Amino acid sequence: MTVIAKNDAPGSVWGPVLSQVQAHIQRIGAHPATVVVLVPYAQLMAEAQREWARRVPDGFAPRFETTRNWATRIAPFVPEGDDLSHDMARDTLTARALLDRAGLAEQRDVLATPLLEAAAQLSSVVCAVPPPEREAWAIGARELMPPAGEGAALRYEAAVARIALEWVLASRHATDVLFEPGVRTAVDALVVLGGFQSDPLAQTLCARWGDRSLALALGSSHSAEADAPLGEVFLHAAADAEDEAQRAAACVLHRLEQGHAPLALAAIDRALTRRISALLLGRGVAVHDENGWTLSTTRAASQVMTALRACAWNASADAVLDWLKHAPAADPVAVSAAEKWLRKAGMGQWLAVQERSDAMPPALEAVQTLVEQVQAWRTPLQSARPLAAWIAAVRELLQGTGQWNALAADAAGERVLAELRLHDGLPSDLDGLESAGRRMSLAEFTRWVNEVLEAARYRPDHDGSASVFVVPLPQILARPFATLVVPGCDEKRLQPAPEPPGAWTRAQREGLGLPTREALESALRDAWGSALHTAHVDVLWRSGDDGGEPLLASPLVLALQLDGMAQDGTDPRGLRDVPINPVPRPMPTGEALPVLQLSSTAYSDLRHCPYRFFALRQLGLQEADELGAEVGKRDFGNWLHAVLQRFHEALQAEPTEGIPERRALMDAAAEAVTRSQRLDAGEFLPFASGWPALRDGYLRWLREHEGQGATFRQAEVRSTQPLGPLKLVGLLDRIDAVRAELPGEEPTVLVIDYKTESDAVTRKRLAAGTEDTQLAFYAALLHHDHLRAAYVNVGERGETRTFEQVDVVALRDQLVEGILHDFDRIAGGAPLPALGEGAVCDYCAARGLCRKDFWA
Repeated sequence: MTVIAKNDAPGSVWGPVLSQVQAHIQRIGAHPATVVVLVPYAQLMAEAQREWARRVPDGFAPRFETTRNWATRIAPFVPEGDDLSHDMARDTLTARALLDRAGLAEQRDVLATPLLEAAAQLSSVVCAVPPPEREAWAIGARELMPPAGEGAALRYEAAVARIALEWVLASRHATDVLFEPGVRTAVDALVVLGGFQSDPLAQTLCARWGDRSLALALGSSHSAEADAPLGEVFLHAAADAEDEAQRAAACVLHRLEQGHAPLALAAIDRALTRRISALLLGRGVAVHDENGWTLSTTRAASQVMTALRACAWNASADAVLDWLKHAPAADPVAVSAAEKWLRKAGMGQWLAVQERSDAMPPALEAVQTLVEQVQAWRTPLQSARPLAAWIAAVRELLQGTGQWNALAADAAGERVLAELRLHDGLPSDLDGLESAGRRMSLAEFTRWVNEVLEAARYRPDHDGSASVFVVPLPQILARPFATLVVPGCDEKRLQPAPEPPGAWTRAQREGLGLPTREALESALRDAWGSALHTAHVDVLWRSGDDGGEPLLASPLVLALQLDGMAQDGTDPRGLRDVPINPVPRPMPTGEALPVLQLSSTAYSDLRHCPYRFFALRQLGLQEADELGAEVGKRDFGNWLHAVLQRFHEALQAEPTEGIPERRALMDAAAEAVTRSQRLDAGEFLPFASGWPALRDGYLRWLREHEGQGATFRQAEVRSTQPLGPLKLVGLLDRIDAVRAELPGEEPTVLVIDYKTESDAVTRKRLAAGTEDTQLAFYAALLHHDHLRAAYVNVGERGETRTFEQVDVVALRDQLVEGILHDFDRIAGGAPLPALGEGAVCDYCAARGLCRKDFWA
């Protein structure tokens, strides 16, 4: 059974109002069909018609309209030239053209948005002035504008205000038709039902109809509703945003179970409202959002924006891949292969993909074909062109990629196509605009598309099945809602004195007739008070924001508590018992997955955590490489290894001891490696800036190193060594030969591993003894009985130092014995437990697999 709300009963709000309307019609002797009743917002038109039909089931009814709807019925508005149309596709072009004419072409992109906002604010005032009287009104309005000129303070703000005023004054407006003499003749009486905020146009029309007009208040402290008692108001304090959303959804479900429908969900915080709607939809509750949502947030709009961003000349590889995954014409297998190749290669920019596409191996033929197809799609959008040509090019792109049909079949997609004028064969209302003929770059066109989609709204059709309606707080006025749920009532989101829009001063607001802070505060308090007259009201707020900032309830809520007009609500969410089910530590065995090759890194994984070795080395699981990541410390280390290899090989081919010559060789090696690795100059700048100090410090170290009898032999040496059933493998950074102390003896082999870490970290490695296996493992890759091993720490601040491992041969022998022992145990079925100890877990790729955070 559906409970009828207190304000749903005839006579609650509409009764006294419609009685006065009937009395006015009878008093002036007008026929109801020639009477127009203006309501404050569109949703009240149908509600007023229903209430009138309930009171007067037989006979004629007046027309219930909003001012814009009334004007559209009389004569649909067709903007011309520079008219302010309130259509972002037109207005953003006109705004830029006006700024160009005013000599502000360089500031066009920065000032266009403030100009549009100022014009929209002024239009509501100018529309209320009858067209013949606007020039006289403009004289006083111009005097209120700030002074303009090169030397004026805030000259750009002043220019925006003046241009906006002249633009609005020079425009025709959709509601101008209401001032035509024929409209006054055809309408015998006019009734204005006022909302919470005054409507200047409605007030002017009232004055125009004189004693045949009537103004009544639907939503103010003087309306009939203000004398009615408040509904049952329950207060709910939540911990955070998610708790607030869940509790609000639970309140909605609880009220619906009690039969309190229809239900209004007040839209104070749109993000919070979307989360609540998602929770309700997950429970099978139909929700209708009356104001809809921004078109740019729809999937259809994101597909168009993704395509445009992917076609930019400097598009990232990530942006292009994102686009291709939504393009039906792109082969999904080839896209997956391309993503894998890009992640492995670490290419962040699509330009690098183009440069390397010709050098792809035959196994990546499908990827090469895909790259060529992508270039065929991207190339036509690289050159500047007028708006009409851009629209045609985007239409062709969407059709070529197979995205068009999906957009046309979707309601939101159809709205996107219409807003952007993408339908072929239809005359465009933008062709005659001055700025539409200006050649635009892809970046400018993308900005235009984004502005259009941000300004448009998508309102899904209501099929009548919804019992929950998302409604702005002021539009709850005179609606037959049985229950109201108001989330977002904290001090930040529900401020009793909202900031007026625009950069207008108080004097300008009062002189121009724009709403002041006091007017907005009064309107909000009236809307709040009206909403509380709903039969059942649940008010929710959060006590903490996402950043940990504590929040109080809104002063409007605190006033309810202080006056004792509300009671604490109980949490309608039911409790359920969740049995404790801790996850045991994984203890796999790896005898069925024999390891044939062992590197230093792999053995280090085994020493740090056996389960990590099992997951990454035996199962072969790997993290996906970052796509388009910025140049980091690891990239710098790889670059430095390649530079030192190239330098020493060049020095070995053409020996020289001169510091200037060696410095030139190192610089040449650095430039060559930077080119070959295609490092972005901007991203590599932090490391390149420290290169001179690093280079000079390394050359000083090299002179001392050579003075001790060391000679470079090889760099980046791949080495293997059989060890029982295993084969040890590794890449040695460098091998030197050190002159023997006694004549006739063979030089000693010195294995060097470069490090770019701090000296303290390197010393800690050596102090660990057998815990650090890297140098001992590298020593095991060589068959020499007499050798040395050392870390060479290449400091970015110009200090290069050698840290030699003492008695590395003995450590090598212990390591070999340990490797054989460990792998004998693995082959025998010994468990490989997850240790979950130390800092190694913080960056372990297998942490999500071992589920350490859920262990018993």
